[in-house]
Amino acid sequence: MKLKAAFFDRDGVLNVDKSYLYKIEDLEWIDGAKEALAYLTQKGYTIFVVTNQSGIARGYYTVADMEKLHEFMAQQIAAAGGKIEKFYYCPHLPEGKVAEYAIECDCRKPKPGLILRAFAEYDIDKNAAFLIGDKPRDVESAEAAGIKGCLFEGGNLLNFVKEIVG
Repeated sequence: MKLKAAFFDRDGVLNVDKSYLYKIEDLEWIDGAKEALAYLTQKGYTIFVVTNQSGIARGYYTVADMEKLHEFMAQQIAAAGGKIEKFYYCPHLPEGKVAEYAIECDCRKPKPGLILRAFAEYDIDKNAAFLIGDKPRDVESAEAAGIKGCLFEGGNLLNFVKEIVG
């Protein structure tokens, strides 16, 4: 059976956008974020996070720093009754300072590469999939991948999710 999937941008949707967040102590959840992911998990959705992390290419933090934060976020979501299946991230930025990440890629939103990677790894029903992002590039990325994109402009994420899935 194909999966119902919910994709989330990270900064500005799940957590308060504090530019180049990587420290656990700086993490601040958006109102209703943990509850929204728990709600979707209970509704049978597989949850993915798709996030541009150019701070890696800029040399502000490492992949390991980001992975520590993501592991902590996943634990907090699990404690709230939700499950993040996988984090997909783009560490690239053509003008980045870290050579291995200073490239033009197909995964930096608004390109759809992160979502397409999830499609390649999981049997996802595109008609039962959506993405929530806080920037037009997130919605563009979703639409380029053939799924619905929803622009979150703040407020309570659980209420927003309920408007989308009922």
